This record gives sequence, structure tokens and C-alpha cells, in this order.
Amino acid sequence: MKRAAPLIKELPPQTLIRAYLWRVGWPSKLALIGLILLTLVAAVPSFFSPFDPQVPVSTAFLPPSATHWFGTDDIGRDLFSRVALGVHYTWLPGLGVILASLATGATIGLIAGSAGGVLDFALQRVTDLFLVMPTTLLALAVAAALGPGIWNVAIALLLAWWPWYAIIARDEVRRIRVRPHFQAAMASQASPARLVLKYSLPGVVPSLIVAAALDVSNVIMAFALMSFLGLGEPEPAPELGALTARSLDSLTAFWWLPLMPAAVVFLICLLANLAGDGLRAALEGR
Repeated sequence: MKRAAPLIKELPPQTLIRAYLWRVGWPSKLALIGLILLTLVAAVPSFFSPFDPQVPVSTAFLPPSATHWFGTDDIGRDLFSRVALGVHYTWLPGLGVILASLATGATIGLIAGSAGGVLDFALQRVTDLFLVMPTTLLALAVAAALGPGIWNVAIALLLAWWPWYAIIARDEVRRIRVRPHFQAAMASQASPARLVLKYSLPGVVPSLIVAAALDVSNVIMAFALMSFLGLGEPEPAPELGALTARSLDSLTAFWWLPLMPAAVVFLICLLANLAGDGLRAALEGR
């Protein structure tokens, strides 16, 4: 029997990039550029830091100026340099949690949707067990049990985030399995691995990519919340949430100390949401 052509076409990277550049508006394009710059700052914060973030370089409590863009903190450290290092502690771990959750959830969802029967039932019940608990409370409980530290926070968020991707992957696989091209592949006695990799996975990936892109801001906010509550890296690591928490009592006298790190968290979430909306628009109808 002649194998039917898939109704869902695979999207090579160059096609997706071309669709993003031509089909979305300038806000999403600028947001993508901003996220690329943030990634560079997070990867090599020392290159973008005018001063050593851990060493006092001037008078304490200086307001923002041409020399110190975000001012200085309570012991004279340059706040802009500390925030740049804080992006490293927040942005890269956030992306790591998204990728790890995506891989874990997609694998479990693909297995459940493709296998069906008892295995599907068992994996669904495990997923439901994680979903019945509020995501933030589950992550807080796990992080508190493991103790402070960026890796412990990442593990806690991974345990709380993967079930959503498992549900998306499983539901997409079940929808794909009843389509004519998949039924034709089964009739031609394609191997289970080929059914998953060639026919199920290409249809699952777009939905997972959009969900992950729109989830970035939620993960960043969760990281900031964890560090705000003291569950992130201990002092002197300048995590963005911790920088805000440590100087919150100085809001009226030295407003830049808590507001500058919080503004950067807001900017990251805004850029992530705009870029995610653009990615969803680029994938519409494909």
C-alpha cells in the first residue's frame, strides 16, 4: 500500500524563522531581539558589567546616574552590574527548566498517547497526581524541603511544570492517531518507532513550542518568587528576586534598590510574552 503523505508538515528551522520574521509584528520582533540580548547578558555578564558586582566601587546609596546607571547599593556596589549578574542566575535557569520540563512532559505524553491501554491510564494518573496540587505551592514545598540553592529551585519547578506538557503531548497524539494519514501508516504496518517519530512527533512539536514559549514568563516569575522568599542562592549571589527582597524596606528612601531588579524581571516577562505571541502567530495554520 502506498504510504499517505502526512497532513501535518514538518517545520525546518529556516521555515519557522522565515515565518516569524514575515508574519509577526514589530513588537514581537523587537521582543525576540531583546531576549537574544538578555541571553548574551546572562551568558557573559562580566562583559556587560562596567564594574565588579561583588566589590564596592563608590559611595553607598548613590542614585542612578551616568556613571552608575542603576545607582549603588548599601555598601557602594554598582547595582547595574549586580542586576546583570542577577539575569544570569534567573534567565538561564528559567530556560533550563522550560527545556527539561518540555522534554520530560513530551516523552511521557508521547508514550501515553501512543501506547494506550493500561500504560496510558497509569501515566495519566501519575500526571493527575501532580496536577491536583497548585503549581506554585508544590514548587515552594519541594524547594523548602531541598533547601536554598538555584539547582534545588530548578528541580522544584521541573517537578511542578512537566505535567502540563505531558497533557498537551498526549492529547495531540490521540488526535493525530485518528487522522487518515496515521491510519494509512498503521495499515502499511509501519513500526511503532516510525509511527511516533514520523507521524506523531511532528504534529505535537508546534503545540509544545507555543506552550513553552508562553510559559517562559511564568517560570521566570516563579524563579523570582523563590529567590524573593529566600529559597534561591544565598548572599552574595545577586538573584533578581533576592535583590528586591533585601532592599524592600528601603523603598521610600532609596527607591532604586528594590525597583531596578523588579523592573528587569518585569521586562523579561514582557519580552517573553511578546515573543511567545509572535511565535504562536508564526505557527498559525501550519
